Amino acid sequence: MNFPDDDPEIPPQINIVSAIDVILAILTFFVISSLYLTQTEGLSVNLPSAETAESQQKTRLVVTITEDSTVFLGEEAIALSQLQTRVRQRMENENISIVAVNADTAVSHGRFIEVLDELRQIQGIQLAVLTDDRDRP
Repeated sequence: MNFPDDDPEIPPQINIVSAIDVILAILTFFVISSLYLTQTEGLSVNLPSAETAESQQKTRLVVTITEDSTVFLGEEAIALSQLQTRVRQRMENENISIVAVNADTAVSHGRFIEVLDELRQIQGIQLAVLTDDRDRP
């Protein structure tokens, strides 16, 4: 007679295919979610570095001057003549007092001053200049 207990035992196995699927799903979740954790300040430009730069955590509005001297308010291209009006509107609507200027290192000094001059005419504005802090310890 052949009883079921007489069959040779199959050694226990661990199926790792499903474990790999779960690990890859978790890894994908963390990679994608970490992309949303980075905080961008306006558009990406080559910022100058400064040893005396200080970090500010207040809510602010970012004005960007790209390498080709185009001015952006947030991520929207804007004419210099409209800058004051649009910044005033955003400051009132969003209760913002700090406006950060994000200028590429290739921007001419004259263009940078033109933008600062437009912004300084807004009453109650606090200006900040963004710098690259990668070189600081």
